[in-house]
Amino acid sequence: MAVTQLVQEFLRQSNVGYSVFPHMPAYSAQEEAAVTHISGRDWAKPVVFFADGEPIQAVVPADLVVDIDQLLALTGAERIRLATEEELAELYPDCEPGAMPPLGPLYNQSVFVDIALAAEPQVVFNGGTHGDAVCMRYDDYASIARPVVGSFAMRPF
Repeated sequence: MAVTQLVQEFLRQSNVGYSVFPHMPAYSAQEEAAVTHISGRDWAKPVVFFADGEPIQAVVPADLVVDIDQLLALTGAERIRLATEEELAELYPDCEPGAMPPLGPLYNQSVFVDIALAAEPQVVFNGGTHGDAVCMRYDDYASIARPVVGSFAMRPF
């Protein structure tokens, strides 16, 4: 299966360079980075939260996790919580569960990117499926995702 039609059309209309490549199915960001032979620091892992009731994407390298307190401070929200599986299915109906791309504007969501990912020359991420990845220059990604960049990722315990 290729990237979803919605993602493909968004990328095409964005007028930025990117490539799409198939890979063995994998179901976590770390596994996807491994099967694609991409460094975990280049694999963009979106984690979806609700900040004051609005869905947002917090995007971190695959080898890091979100520090919720730091993300809350960056968003300026009063409350933040992780999206449920049911909410993810509603927010990303065109995507396989857990394979949403970190393309918040496509889904009318704000994007927050950790500085560790923003420092990388390229990013790779799911295109809506667990068997295809999108690769592009970070600068091109930033031009279409329009993220707020800050420090909110940490090493897992």
